[in-house]
Amino acid sequence: MHPLQFKAFTLVTPLGAGTNATLNALLAGKSGLAHCDFIDVDLDTYIGRINGLEDRPVRPDLAVYDCRNNRLAQLGLEQDNFAEAIESARERYGRERIGLFLGTSTSGILETELAYRQRDPVTGALPAGLNYFGSHSCYSVADFVQHVLDLAGPAMVVSTACSSSAKVFGSASRMIQAGLCDAAIVGGVDSLCLTTLYGFNSLGLVSNRPCCPFDADRNGISIGEAAGFVLLEKATAHSSPDSVMLLGVGESSDAYHMSTPHPEGLGAQKAIQAALQAAGLSASDIDYVNLHGTGTKSNDAAEDQAVFSVFGNNTPCSSTKGATGHLLGAAGVTEAIISALCIQHGFMPGGLNTKTLDPALRSNYLTQNRLQKVNRVLSNSLGFGGSNCSLVIGRGI
Repeated sequence: MHPLQFKAFTLVTPLGAGTNATLNALLAGKSGLAHCDFIDVDLDTYIGRINGLEDRPVRPDLAVYDCRNNRLAQLGLEQDNFAEAIESARERYGRERIGLFLGTSTSGILETELAYRQRDPVTGALPAGLNYFGSHSCYSVADFVQHVLDLAGPAMVVSTACSSSAKVFGSASRMIQAGLCDAAIVGGVDSLCLTTLYGFNSLGLVSNRPCCPFDADRNGISIGEAAGFVLLEKATAHSSPDSVMLLGVGESSDAYHMSTPHPEGLGAQKAIQAALQAAGLSASDIDYVNLHGTGTKSNDAAEDQAVFSVFGNNTPCSSTKGATGHLLGAAGVTEAIISALCIQHGFMPGGLNTKTLDPALRSNYLTQNRLQKVNRVLSNSLGFGGSNCSLVIGRGI
Protein backbone atom coordinates (compact mmCIF):
# COMPACT_ATOMS: atom_id res chain seq x y z
CA MET A 1 0.00 0.00 0.00
CA HIS A 2 1.05 3.62 -0.47
CA PRO A 3 2.21 5.02 2.89
CA LEU A 4 0.03 7.63 4.55
CA GLN A 5 1.46 10.28 6.83
CA PHE A 6 0.15 10.98 10.33
CA LYS A 7 -0.11 14.71 9.59
CA ALA A 8 -1.73 15.50 12.96
CA PHE A 9 -3.25 13.51 15.80
CA THR A 10 -5.00 14.03 19.11
CA LEU A 11 -6.01 11.85 22.01
CA VAL A 12 -8.05 11.90 25.21
CA THR A 13 -7.80 8.86 27.48
CA PRO A 14 -8.24 8.11 31.19
CA LEU A 15 -4.61 9.24 31.44
CA GLY A 16 -5.60 12.79 30.54
CA ALA A 17 -6.53 15.19 27.73
CA GLY A 18 -4.02 15.60 24.91
CA THR A 19 -1.26 13.33 23.68
CA ASN A 20 1.27 14.69 26.18
CA ALA A 21 -0.88 13.53 29.09
CA THR A 22 -0.91 9.96 27.79
CA LEU A 23 2.78 10.08 26.87
CA ASN A 24 3.87 11.39 30.26
CA ALA A 25 1.74 8.88 32.15
CA LEU A 26 3.14 5.97 30.13
CA LEU A 27 6.70 7.16 30.68
CA ALA A 28 6.02 7.51 34.42
CA GLY A 29 4.28 4.13 34.65
CA LYS A 30 0.99 5.64 35.83
CA SER A 31 -2.42 4.07 35.31
CA GLY A 32 -5.73 5.84 34.76
CA LEU A 33 -7.83 3.04 36.24
CA ALA A 34 -9.92 3.49 39.39
CA HIS A 35 -12.71 1.60 41.15
CA CYS A 36 -16.00 1.95 39.31
CA ASP A 37 -17.96 5.07 40.27
CA PHE A 38 -19.94 5.49 37.05
CA ILE A 39 -23.55 6.66 37.61
CA ASP A 40 -25.08 4.00 39.89
CA VAL A 41 -23.35 0.94 38.43
CA ASP A 42 -23.21 -1.76 41.10
CA LEU A 43 -20.19 -3.76 40.00
CA ASP A 44 -16.93 -4.53 41.77
CA THR A 45 -14.64 -3.58 38.92
CA TYR A 46 -12.17 -0.93 37.79
CA ILE A 47 -12.77 1.51 34.95
CA GLY A 48 -10.93 4.15 32.98
CA ARG A 49 -13.21 7.17 33.30
CA ILE A 50 -12.74 10.66 31.87
CA ASN A 51 -13.96 13.02 34.55
CA GLY A 52 -15.89 16.17 33.82
CA LEU A 53 -17.84 15.09 30.73
CA GLU A 54 -21.05 15.51 32.72
CA ASP A 55 -20.35 19.25 32.85
CA ARG A 56 -19.17 19.72 29.25
CA PRO A 57 -22.16 19.77 26.88
CA VAL A 58 -21.54 20.01 23.17
CA ARG A 59 -21.58 23.52 21.75
CA PRO A 60 -25.04 25.14 21.70
CA ASP A 61 -25.57 25.15 17.92
CA LEU A 62 -25.11 21.36 17.89
CA ALA A 63 -27.20 20.62 21.00
CA VAL A 64 -29.23 18.05 19.06
CA TYR A 65 -26.13 15.81 19.21
CA ASP A 66 -25.55 16.15 22.94
CA CYS A 67 -24.61 12.86 24.59
CA ARG A 68 -21.63 11.53 26.51
CA ASN A 69 -20.04 10.08 23.39
CA ASN A 70 -20.18 13.29 21.39
CA ARG A 71 -19.03 15.30 24.40
CA LEU A 72 -15.99 13.05 24.47
CA ALA A 73 -15.46 13.53 20.72
CA GLN A 74 -15.63 17.30 21.18
CA LEU A 75 -13.07 17.18 23.99
CA GLY A 76 -10.73 15.21 21.75
CA LEU A 77 -11.06 17.64 18.87
CA GLU A 78 -10.12 20.50 21.19
CA GLN A 79 -6.67 19.03 22.01
CA ASP A 80 -3.25 19.13 20.31
CA ASN A 81 -4.19 21.95 17.88
CA PHE A 82 -6.05 19.33 15.88
CA ALA A 83 -8.86 21.63 14.75
CA GLU A 84 -6.28 24.08 13.40
CA ALA A 85 -4.62 21.27 11.44
CA ILE A 86 -7.97 20.37 9.89
CA GLU A 87 -8.60 24.00 9.00
CA SER A 88 -5.28 24.04 7.15
CA ALA A 89 -6.19 20.77 5.38
CA ARG A 90 -9.53 22.27 4.30
CA GLU A 91 -7.65 25.13 2.68
CA ARG A 92 -5.37 22.69 0.82
CA TYR A 93 -7.94 20.16 -0.33
CA GLY A 94 -11.42 21.63 0.11
CA ARG A 95 -14.02 20.46 2.60
CA GLU A 96 -15.50 17.94 0.12
CA ARG A 97 -12.17 16.13 -0.38
CA ILE A 98 -11.45 15.18 3.23
CA GLY A 99 -12.95 11.86 4.27
CA LEU A 100 -14.04 10.95 7.79
CA PHE A 101 -13.85 7.36 9.03
CA LEU A 102 -14.64 6.73 12.68
CA GLY A 103 -15.06 3.66 14.86
CA THR A 104 -17.35 3.14 17.84
CA SER A 105 -18.95 0.16 19.52
CA THR A 106 -21.84 1.74 21.40
CA SER A 107 -21.94 5.40 20.29
CA GLY A 108 -24.43 7.31 22.47
CA ILE A 109 -26.42 4.31 23.72
CA LEU A 110 -26.18 5.67 27.26
CA GLU A 111 -28.85 8.24 26.36
CA THR A 112 -31.28 5.45 25.47
CA GLU A 113 -30.36 3.48 28.58
CA LEU A 114 -31.15 6.46 30.79
CA ALA A 115 -34.30 7.22 28.79
CA TYR A 116 -35.60 3.71 29.49
CA ARG A 117 -35.61 4.61 33.16
CA GLN A 118 -38.05 7.41 32.35
CA ARG A 119 -40.56 5.46 30.27
CA ASP A 120 -44.20 6.24 30.74
CA PRO A 121 -45.41 3.77 33.41
CA VAL A 122 -48.66 3.16 31.52
CA THR A 123 -47.75 3.22 27.83
CA GLY A 124 -44.05 2.41 28.08
CA ALA A 125 -43.28 5.34 25.77
CA LEU A 126 -39.81 6.79 25.87
CA PRO A 127 -39.44 10.43 26.88
CA ALA A 128 -39.96 12.93 24.07
CA GLY A 129 -36.54 14.45 24.65
CA LEU A 130 -34.65 11.35 23.47
CA ASN A 131 -33.01 12.04 20.10
CA TYR A 132 -31.97 8.66 18.73
CA PHE A 133 -30.25 9.96 15.62
CA GLY A 134 -28.24 12.57 17.51
CA SER A 135 -27.04 10.17 20.19
CA HIS A 136 -27.66 6.40 20.03
CA SER A 137 -27.27 6.05 16.25
CA CYS A 138 -23.79 4.79 15.34
CA TYR A 139 -23.57 7.50 12.67
CA SER A 140 -24.20 10.23 15.23
CA VAL A 141 -20.53 10.69 16.06
CA ALA A 142 -19.47 11.05 12.42
CA ASP A 143 -22.28 13.50 11.68
CA PHE A 144 -21.35 15.50 14.77
CA VAL A 145 -17.63 15.60 13.94
CA GLN A 146 -18.35 16.62 10.33
CA HIS A 147 -20.33 19.59 11.63
CA VAL A 148 -17.67 20.55 14.18
CA LEU A 149 -14.88 20.45 11.58
CA ASP A 150 -16.98 21.83 8.68
CA LEU A 151 -16.35 18.89 6.37
CA ALA A 152 -18.45 17.53 3.52
CA GLY A 153 -16.47 14.58 2.16
CA PRO A 154 -17.20 10.85 2.38
CA ALA A 155 -18.07 9.81 5.94
CA MET A 156 -18.77 6.49 7.59
CA VAL A 157 -18.70 4.71 10.93
CA VAL A 158 -17.27 1.25 11.47
CA SER A 159 -18.62 -0.82 14.35
CA THR A 160 -16.73 -4.11 14.62
CA ALA A 161 -16.38 -4.14 18.40
CA CYS A 162 -12.80 -3.71 19.61
CA SER A 163 -11.23 -3.50 16.14
CA SER A 164 -13.50 -0.64 15.00
CA SER A 165 -11.04 2.25 15.12
CA ALA A 166 -8.19 0.18 13.71
CA LYS A 167 -10.20 -0.93 10.69
CA VAL A 168 -10.97 2.69 9.78
CA PHE A 169 -7.30 3.06 8.77
CA GLY A 170 -7.94 0.45 6.11
CA SER A 171 -11.15 2.19 5.01
CA ALA A 172 -9.34 5.51 4.68
CA SER A 173 -6.44 3.97 2.76
CA ARG A 174 -8.78 2.37 0.24
CA MET A 175 -10.83 5.55 -0.23
CA ILE A 176 -7.72 7.67 -0.81
CA GLN A 177 -6.29 5.05 -3.17
CA ALA A 178 -9.57 5.03 -5.10
CA GLY A 179 -9.41 8.81 -5.51
CA LEU A 180 -12.58 9.47 -3.54
CA CYS A 181 -10.77 11.79 -1.13
CA ASP A 182 -7.35 13.43 -0.89
CA ALA A 183 -6.97 13.20 2.88
CA ALA A 184 -8.83 11.49 5.68
CA ILE A 185 -9.55 11.84 9.35
CA VAL A 186 -9.63 8.46 11.07
CA GLY A 187 -10.49 7.91 14.68
CA GLY A 188 -12.61 6.34 17.32
CA VAL A 189 -14.84 7.43 20.18
CA ASP A 190 -16.31 5.13 22.80
CA SER A 191 -17.75 6.18 26.14
CA LEU A 192 -18.79 4.36 29.28
CA CYS A 193 -22.31 3.00 29.33
CA LEU A 194 -24.39 0.39 31.09
CA THR A 195 -24.48 -2.00 28.14
CA THR A 196 -20.75 -2.61 28.10
CA LEU A 197 -20.22 -2.66 31.86
CA TYR A 198 -23.07 -5.05 32.63
CA GLY A 199 -22.72 -6.90 29.33
CA PHE A 200 -19.06 -7.82 29.81
CA ASN A 201 -19.82 -8.63 33.43
CA SER A 202 -22.53 -11.07 32.32
CA LEU A 203 -19.87 -12.84 30.24
CA GLY A 204 -17.63 -13.11 33.29
CA LEU A 205 -15.00 -10.91 31.63
CA VAL A 206 -14.59 -7.89 33.93
CA SER A 207 -11.85 -7.92 36.53
CA ASN A 208 -12.36 -6.95 40.17
CA ARG A 209 -8.99 -5.19 40.11
CA PRO A 210 -7.02 -3.17 37.53
CA CYS A 211 -6.51 -5.46 34.55
CA CYS A 212 -3.13 -7.19 34.27
CA PRO A 213 -2.58 -8.54 30.73
CA PHE A 214 -0.35 -11.59 30.34
CA ASP A 215 -0.19 -12.05 34.13
CA ALA A 216 -0.47 -15.59 35.44
CA ASP A 217 -3.33 -14.44 37.68
CA ARG A 218 -5.19 -12.28 35.13
CA ASN A 219 -8.97 -12.45 35.41
CA GLY A 220 -10.54 -9.99 33.01
CA ILE A 221 -10.76 -6.53 31.53
CA SER A 222 -11.09 -3.00 32.87
CA ILE A 223 -13.40 -0.98 30.63
CA GLY A 224 -12.44 2.58 29.73
CA GLU A 225 -13.43 5.44 27.43
CA ALA A 226 -11.44 7.55 24.99
CA ALA A 227 -11.44 9.64 21.83
CA GLY A 228 -8.66 9.75 19.28
CA PHE A 229 -8.30 11.26 15.81
CA VAL A 230 -5.58 11.16 13.14
CA LEU A 231 -5.31 13.24 9.97
CA LEU A 232 -3.89 11.03 7.21
CA GLU A 233 -2.37 12.43 4.02
CA LYS A 234 -0.39 10.83 1.21
CA ALA A 235 3.32 10.59 1.88
CA THR A 236 5.40 12.55 -0.62
CA ALA A 237 9.05 12.97 -1.50
CA HIS A 238 9.02 16.06 0.70
CA SER A 239 7.85 14.15 3.80
CA SER A 240 10.32 14.33 6.66
CA PRO A 241 12.16 11.10 7.48
CA ASP A 242 11.01 11.66 11.06
CA SER A 243 7.36 11.69 10.03
CA VAL A 244 5.13 8.92 11.31
CA MET A 245 3.54 6.83 8.58
CA LEU A 246 0.86 4.21 8.21
CA LEU A 247 2.79 1.56 6.29
CA GLY A 248 0.45 -1.41 6.26
CA VAL A 249 -3.02 -2.62 7.22
CA GLY A 250 -4.04 -6.25 7.60
CA GLU A 251 -7.58 -7.48 8.27
CA SER A 252 -9.11 -10.89 8.86
CA SER A 253 -12.26 -12.53 10.13
CA ASP A 254 -11.92 -15.91 11.77
CA ALA A 255 -15.61 -16.11 12.80
CA TYR A 256 -14.73 -18.79 15.33
CA HIS A 257 -17.18 -17.68 18.02
CA MET A 258 -19.39 -14.71 18.84
CA SER A 259 -17.14 -13.50 21.65
CA THR A 260 -14.15 -15.85 21.97
CA PRO A 261 -11.10 -15.72 19.68
CA HIS A 262 -9.83 -18.80 17.85
CA PRO A 263 -7.84 -20.64 20.55
CA GLU A 264 -4.78 -20.84 18.29
CA GLY A 265 -5.03 -17.17 17.29
CA LEU A 266 -5.38 -18.03 13.60
CA GLY A 267 -7.38 -14.91 12.73
CA ALA A 268 -4.94 -12.64 14.52
CA GLN A 269 -2.02 -14.37 12.82
CA LYS A 270 -3.57 -13.78 9.39
CA ALA A 271 -4.13 -10.10 10.14
CA ILE A 272 -0.52 -9.67 11.30
CA GLN A 273 0.84 -11.39 8.20
CA ALA A 274 -1.42 -9.35 5.91
CA ALA A 275 -0.26 -6.09 7.52
CA LEU A 276 3.40 -7.04 7.08
CA GLN A 277 2.76 -8.00 3.46
CA ALA A 278 0.95 -4.71 2.76
CA ALA A 279 3.91 -2.83 4.22
CA GLY A 280 6.43 -4.91 2.27
CA LEU A 281 8.17 -5.88 5.51
CA SER A 282 9.16 -9.03 7.34
CA ALA A 283 8.71 -9.83 11.02
CA SER A 284 12.35 -8.91 11.71
CA ASP A 285 11.65 -5.33 10.57
CA ILE A 286 9.29 -4.73 13.51
CA ASP A 287 10.85 -3.26 16.65
CA TYR A 288 7.84 -3.50 18.97
CA VAL A 289 4.37 -5.05 18.98
CA ASN A 290 1.53 -3.26 20.72
CA LEU A 291 -0.71 -6.14 21.74
CA HIS A 292 -4.48 -6.13 21.95
CA GLY A 293 -3.77 -7.69 25.36
CA THR A 294 -7.10 -7.39 27.16
CA GLY A 295 -6.22 -9.35 30.29
CA THR A 296 -8.68 -12.23 29.79
CA LYS A 297 -7.43 -15.79 29.92
CA SER A 298 -8.53 -16.79 26.42
CA ASN A 299 -7.73 -13.56 24.55
CA ASP A 300 -4.19 -13.21 25.84
CA ALA A 301 -3.46 -16.90 25.25
CA ALA A 302 -4.75 -16.79 21.67
CA GLU A 303 -2.93 -13.56 20.82
CA ASP A 304 0.28 -14.90 22.33
CA GLN A 305 0.12 -17.88 19.99
CA ALA A 306 -0.43 -15.60 17.00
CA VAL A 307 2.39 -13.22 17.91
CA PHE A 308 4.82 -16.01 18.79
CA SER A 309 4.07 -17.82 15.52
CA VAL A 310 5.13 -14.72 13.55
CA PHE A 311 7.77 -13.04 15.71
CA GLY A 312 9.06 -15.77 18.02
CA ASN A 313 10.21 -14.53 21.42
CA ASN A 314 12.66 -11.91 20.17
CA THR A 315 10.41 -8.94 19.36
CA PRO A 316 9.40 -6.96 22.49
CA CYS A 317 5.68 -6.59 23.02
CA SER A 318 3.25 -5.31 25.63
CA SER A 319 -0.30 -4.16 26.20
CA THR A 320 -1.10 -0.60 27.29
CA LYS A 321 -4.55 -1.53 28.61
CA GLY A 322 -3.21 -1.72 32.17
CA ALA A 323 -2.81 2.05 31.86
CA THR A 324 -5.87 3.05 29.82
CA GLY A 325 -8.29 0.18 30.31
CA HIS A 326 -9.95 -1.52 27.35
CA LEU A 327 -11.27 1.34 25.23
CA LEU A 328 -13.37 -0.92 23.00
CA GLY A 329 -14.29 1.03 19.83
CA ALA A 330 -11.60 3.61 20.57
CA ALA A 331 -8.86 1.08 21.38
CA GLY A 332 -7.48 0.78 17.85
CA VAL A 333 -6.85 4.46 17.23
CA THR A 334 -5.61 5.03 20.79
CA GLU A 335 -3.00 2.33 20.42
CA ALA A 336 -2.08 3.52 16.92
CA ILE A 337 -1.39 6.96 18.40
CA ILE A 338 0.54 5.41 21.30
CA SER A 339 2.58 3.54 18.67
CA ALA A 340 3.30 6.88 16.97
CA LEU A 341 4.42 8.33 20.31
CA CYS A 342 6.73 5.35 20.83
CA ILE A 343 8.37 6.10 17.48
CA GLN A 344 8.64 9.84 18.12
CA HIS A 345 10.00 9.54 21.65
CA GLY A 346 12.00 6.31 21.52
CA PHE A 347 10.38 4.04 24.06
CA MET A 348 8.44 0.82 24.48
CA PRO A 349 5.88 0.92 27.31
CA GLY A 350 5.96 -1.80 29.90
CA GLY A 351 2.64 -3.44 30.66
CA LEU A 352 1.30 -2.02 33.92
CA ASN A 353 -0.14 -4.19 36.74
CA THR A 354 1.50 -7.35 35.38
CA LYS A 355 3.54 -8.84 38.23
CA THR A 356 4.12 -12.48 37.35
CA LEU A 357 4.14 -13.39 33.66
CA ASP A 358 2.08 -16.43 32.73
CA PRO A 359 4.70 -19.15 32.09
CA ALA A 360 2.45 -20.66 29.42
CA LEU A 361 2.79 -17.54 27.26
CA ARG A 362 5.90 -17.37 25.12
CA SER A 363 6.05 -13.86 23.63
CA ASN A 364 8.67 -11.35 24.80
CA TYR A 365 6.37 -9.36 27.07
CA LEU A 366 7.75 -6.18 28.66
CA THR A 367 6.80 -5.34 32.23
CA GLN A 368 9.10 -2.30 32.41
CA ASN A 369 9.56 0.62 30.04
CA ARG A 370 12.41 0.23 27.58
CA LEU A 371 14.03 3.39 26.22
CA GLN A 372 15.47 2.86 22.74
CA LYS A 373 14.96 3.97 19.16
CA VAL A 374 11.80 2.57 17.62
CA ASN A 375 11.41 2.62 13.84
CA ARG A 376 8.41 0.38 13.24
CA VAL A 377 5.54 -0.85 15.40
CA LEU A 378 2.85 -3.41 14.71
CA SER A 379 -0.39 -2.76 16.62
CA ASN A 380 -3.08 -5.42 17.06
CA SER A 381 -6.83 -4.91 17.53
CA LEU A 382 -8.92 -8.05 17.85
CA GLY A 383 -12.70 -7.73 17.98
CA PHE A 384 -15.65 -9.90 18.95
CA GLY A 385 -16.67 -12.38 16.29
CA GLY A 386 -13.09 -12.65 15.06
CA SER A 387 -12.97 -9.21 13.40
CA ASN A 388 -9.23 -8.56 13.50
CA CYS A 389 -6.99 -5.74 12.32
CA SER A 390 -3.24 -5.14 12.52
CA LEU A 391 -1.52 -1.88 11.63
CA VAL A 392 2.13 -1.29 10.77
CA ILE A 393 3.25 2.20 11.75
CA GLY A 394 6.75 3.50 11.13
CA ARG A 395 9.12 6.33 10.37
CA GLY A 396 8.92 8.27 7.12
CA ILE A 397 10.01 6.86 3.81
